[in-house]
Amino acid sequence: MADQNLLDKVHDLSDLELAILICLVAQEHCIIDTDQDSIDELIQELELIAGNAFGLSHATVDLSEQTSLDDFAQAILSIEDKPTRSNSPARARQDSLLYTPPFQPTSRSPLSASFSDSHAIPSIILAKNLDQASKQIQIQALELMRIKRIYTRTSMHSAPKQFLFIAVLADANGPRLAKHLNDYMFISHFHNPEDGFPNLEDLYDDRNSISSVVKKSLTAHPNAPPRISAADIDTLSKLSEHATFAVEVKQYQLNMICFLRLHRAVASGITAAATKHFDTLAKFVTIKSNILEQSHLTDSRCLAPLHGLSYTTPSLIALAARRIYRHRINVVTPENERSMQWGSDIRAVEAVLQGIEPDDIIEDVINKSGLEALL
Repeated sequence: MADQNLLDKVHDLSDLELAILICLVAQEHCIIDTDQDSIDELIQELELIAGNAFGLSHATVDLSEQTSLDDFAQAILSIEDKPTRSNSPARARQDSLLYTPPFQPTSRSPLSASFSDSHAIPSIILAKNLDQASKQIQIQALELMRIKRIYTRTSMHSAPKQFLFIAVLADANGPRLAKHLNDYMFISHFHNPEDGFPNLEDLYDDRNSISSVVKKSLTAHPNAPPRISAADIDTLSKLSEHATFAVEVKQYQLNMICFLRLHRAVASGITAAATKHFDTLAKFVTIKSNILEQSHLTDSRCLAPLHGLSYTTPSLIALAARRIYRHRINVVTPENERSMQWGSDIRAVEAVLQGIEPDDIIEDVINKSGLEALL
């Protein structure tokens, strides 16, 4: 069981900080989205969280359709690296015999060899507008997450032990990530601008207005220790490995998976990777309790402070489902809804599906999966 000091620290985390903590503990990656007008503030908030809350290095990559593979690599390799055996030329040559980079385009923009050889991958990468990048960039990002390496023309760089890739998106109803990249993302979290940017607001003289004041610095307390240390993350990771499920709660989780796969508004079903991530997150949140939760239909927050539980509750399963499936569900079009095969009127189907979003489907499944019988 975690000590009270650690529990208190986690209890004080904001929603964004908690989402990052979950991914660091699970060693997975995530999507964080917000309104179009607030994405720059979200990026700055995440940069401050990386340094102030977790003491981790970060790099921000602003992507577009014109971003090249070399531009992508140069933006990531933004931190001075100390020469080690792991990134020496000899080691890079040996590893290159075992793995070939997925893309070797014939025309590439110049990338300084001295730059790539002397820089390292940071612990947290903020990929702004990753959904607008080319397919090659998105697949390169997927390979970086999978193998924790990135190749330049002259060297190979490995990611640190604590490594988190965050796709920072605007307008969730716009372009989505490539299929396999989207499915590889562990959780998704929508940050409502009305919830504020507490770390960013601390940098301003007038905290009531972010746009009307002069920013002091993007490092609020450069010499202060991180609020959540690497040791704290390791402790939480070990706790999650010993989580237990009651048979009834496990059945509730399996019912939810089954109902999602069979829901009439879900196109293309639910992938096996999503189910695996669902189980992983359910084990992690078993060390959380006393969920202060309101309906996502009202865009309210969901906070799960740590309290040292070693077992899973139905409410924690529901919380995990909201984070895991939100970005994975594709809403079916009326003409492809399954009842059309049996002669349904398309106008009736359109009326049923009108306005349905992934959040609505998840809430419907949660309400129909047998939670009442377990309480």
